[in-house]
Amino acid sequence: MKKRIALIALALSLMVLVSACAPKAPEPTATPVVTEAPATEAPVTEAPAETEAPAETEAPAETEAPAAKEEPAAETSADAVTLKVWGSQDDQAMLAEMVDAFKAANADKTFDITFGVVGEPDAKAKYLEDPEAAADVFAFADDQLPALVSADALYEVTRNKDAIVAANIPSSIKAATLGDQLYAYPMTADNGYFLYYDKSVISDEQAKTLDGILEAAEKAGKKMFMDVSNGWYIASFFLGVGGELRVGDDGVIICNFNSEDGVSAGEAIKAFTAHPAFLTGDDAILTGGMGDTVAAGVSGAWNADAIKGKLGDNYAATKLPTFTVKDKQVQMGSFAGFKLVGVNTLTKHPEEAMDLAEWLTNEENQLKRFTVRGLGPSNVKVAQSDAVQANVALAALAQQAPFASSQAAGLDKYWTPAEAFGTAMEAKDYAKDVKTLLDEMVAAITAK
Repeated sequence: MKKRIALIALALSLMVLVSACAPKAPEPTATPVVTEAPATEAPVTEAPAETEAPAETEAPAETEAPAAKEEPAAETSADAVTLKVWGSQDDQAMLAEMVDAFKAANADKTFDITFGVVGEPDAKAKYLEDPEAAADVFAFADDQLPALVSADALYEVTRNKDAIVAANIPSSIKAATLGDQLYAYPMTADNGYFLYYDKSVISDEQAKTLDGILEAAEKAGKKMFMDVSNGWYIASFFLGVGGELRVGDDGVIICNFNSEDGVSAGEAIKAFTAHPAFLTGDDAILTGGMGDTVAAGVSGAWNADAIKGKLGDNYAATKLPTFTVKDKQVQMGSFAGFKLVGVNTLTKHPEEAMDLAEWLTNEENQLKRFTVRGLGPSNVKVAQSDAVQANVALAALAQQAPFASSQAAGLDKYWTPAEAFGTAMEAKDYAKDVKTLLDEMVAAITAK
């Protein structure tokens, strides 16, 4: 019996010894799941929390989220077409709307388009300050074209060129052209002049000819106004007979206003200024006298509101009249100013920049400019639209457009001699004949 008890005791001792030497069970924190199933290899849903890995031991979701890994915003920015557009302060809100519509129409691409406030008169100077910092697409006055082309600032227009030429009035295309190359997109055609008249004094038929206007005005004891001593206006007669006034390749002005036809135009100016119904002066004379002492006058759209306010229901306007040359009626020409849009040769996205420039000057947006800002269109269809035709002044400007010539840059030597000739005519100073006066004028204009 004692022997059996001793054996049982020995067995119990061995069991205790084995238990003491056995390895312990693993702690739950020793084998976290996130170290075996990183998010880059398997989504979080494939590593359930209930499998020995409490939520607090998993890697934070924001470091494993696919969005953070892919960074789509950065990729979109890298792929975006980045462009800068210059325009006047008054155009900023309108430009933003036009650009939004452009983006929507080209949704297959991502655009990052910003704006800068640089008005058309300042565009050339601002560009030349730092061409690389200049806008990709910018508006400018047409007389800046030669200098910008000389500075290699403008891409030649090659995309949809034929359609652009066909869509705009010829004089605006000519203003955007140097040599045989089209360098810009016509945007507006409203810096010109035409005839205002009082319908209670001058009929629509009489308004067609200078002789008819003068006759009607004299009969009513009123005047016809034109600032003949201003070179901008007096050119109408010379341009009407086909006179040439341009800057040559050497920078010297070419002018033939003293040709046989030019002398005929000069004689017509002499007869006009000698007429009892002729009146000259500045804009205040016209706007102040219209409806009272003045029955008709030559001016631009900037005086439309003032003249309309004076004439009321008798307010009317049309193209410039014809004048008599050797017993024939000749249509007066005129100078015209245009606003253009160009594409910077340094742009990193020339095709998209050209598309945007074309968009900003297309039919829809020229109509928008007229509706929002009252700016005259160069687009043929918009100029002929009911909306523009309902605007008396702009309709008259559109009628004159086919007979208008761009006021080219580099005519500095033209203005003073032309004004001197006009002043002599207004003063009825006939000490020298017209031919002699024109010879002297042209010699001064074309001097090197």
